Amino acid sequence: MNIPQLQIQTTPAKLGLQIDKPVQEIEQPKATQTIEQPAAILEMSTTRPQLSLDTTENRADLDLKSTLRRSAENAQYGLQKVQEGTARRAQEGQQLMEIENGATIADIVKQNTDRPQADINVRFVGDRTKLKMSFSEGSLNINVTPQKAYIDTQINRPIHNYTQGKVTGVMEQYNSIDIDWKI
Repeated sequence: MNIPQLQIQTTPAKLGLQIDKPVQEIEQPKATQTIEQPAAILEMSTTRPQLSLDTTENRADLDLKSTLRRSAENAQYGLQKVQEGTARRAQEGQQLMEIENGATIADIVKQNTDRPQADINVRFVGDRTKLKMSFSEGSLNINVTPQKAYIDTQINRPIHNYTQGKVTGVMEQYNSIDIDWKI
């Protein structure tokens, strides 16, 4: 006997997921920084040193005398020679007065004409001990005032881009039921 049969065939549903991943981008720009350093204030004051050299005596040794000094020396020399000449004439007069002691005019002439020979020597001029020197020191004052640096810093915010992800359900296979009768 044939009994009718009921045949049921099912196909399950398949659900698939389509996933778009999220994208995140983060960028951190460097900070913007400005630094300025003004130059220090430098103040300097000086007093010049002074050196004085008096070479008057050295120049006189080289016969480079001023006109006033040369005039004074010539006047002194003339006065001395006049006094020497007067003394000599007085002495000669005394000798002539005492002619009876054997002094003759020839002896007086011989005294006046016999002159000693001049010495010829090497002489060094310009004695450095006669140089008069004076020195006053100078001074140097330095004053430095440092200036502070100006620093300006700006922090830049991060650049953040975010694309949200998606999850979408996709039906890959629909479910089905097949019912069949077999006799």
